[in-house]
Amino acid sequence: MGAGGEDVIVAAARAGDEPAFAALVERHRAELRVHCYRMLGSFDEAEDLVQETFLRAWKNLGGFEGRSTLRAWLYRIATNACLDVLDGRAHRVLPHHRTGPSDPRTAQPMELRTDIPWLQPFPDRLWEPVAPSEDEPDTAVVRRETIELAFLAAIQYLPPRQRAVLILRDVLGWPAKQTAELLEGSVASVNSALQRARARLREQLPERRLEWTRPSTEPTERERAVLRRYMDAMERADLAVLADLLAEDVRTTMPPYPLWFQGREAVVAALAASWDADAPDYVGRFQMLPTRANGHPAVAAYVRGRDDPGYRAFAISVLRIEDDHIVEAVAFHDLGLFSAFDLPMALPAHR
Repeated sequence: MGAGGEDVIVAAARAGDEPAFAALVERHRAELRVHCYRMLGSFDEAEDLVQETFLRAWKNLGGFEGRSTLRAWLYRIATNACLDVLDGRAHRVLPHHRTGPSDPRTAQPMELRTDIPWLQPFPDRLWEPVAPSEDEPDTAVVRRETIELAFLAAIQYLPPRQRAVLILRDVLGWPAKQTAELLEGSVASVNSALQRARARLREQLPERRLEWTRPSTEPTERERAVLRRYMDAMERADLAVLADLLAEDVRTTMPPYPLWFQGREAVVAALAASWDADAPDYVGRFQMLPTRANGHPAVAAYVRGRDDPGYRAFAISVLRIEDDHIVEAVAFHDLGLFSAFDLPMALPAHR
């Protein structure tokens, strides 16, 4: 859509044409959802904030004078809506940000902690980049764009305004002047906030993650092979194969459970204790479906109890695979995520 065509639709929207307004803003929904997710660390809240952004835009459409693009104006509204939500709120975390690793020999029964603001995953199907139109070169895919959990977890430690500056400048590639205008500050204050944010980020990110790149939207064949072996081993309760797939220093977490385990030996011991894999009726307790989240392979796990007619949704695990081994697995035990990933809530006993 050319600038002239957009002006016509903006004029119609200002005159009260809601379908015209929807046509204007809906094409920005996907990228605004990702932006709000980065700011908040929550998929659920990102969905809500996009709706809030559109409501604010509709109410204040008369104030849009065309000095910036509509996209930039929507980003301003979305960023300020996120800053409003973040004011005074604790940042989102994963279990290993709160305490040391658990000992599988002494770990107590798992207890849900819904009072902790846990980080949530983001389904890849909702963030795959779209090619920019000719009249909107500023929507080009940013080379350093990232949505990885390690990065999302790290930026949650930044104060909200620093977080916004870092995302706008280093992730989205906005110039300092445009960022300052969006945040209603000076270029000097934006540059200062960016330097502080970068320094704090270096403290939070693992050393090998200091330089990030946008993950591929498609797994490599080697990743697919590891994923297939992992799913098969889970369904067959084969601890030996699982142990072979895990890196020596693997880390597993299970929000909203606060327990987490570090190292292959601890992870295998925890699985052995919780599975009772030697029980005659254990094999076939799990069914797995492949998916993707945060630029990484993921699996949806379904569990079947002894008297269940089929398999019920259990968890979505995001896997980080390096050198043909799983180095991290984050199992999100949040059934509300299954619909976001377009996954069924149940599977039949025989597929």
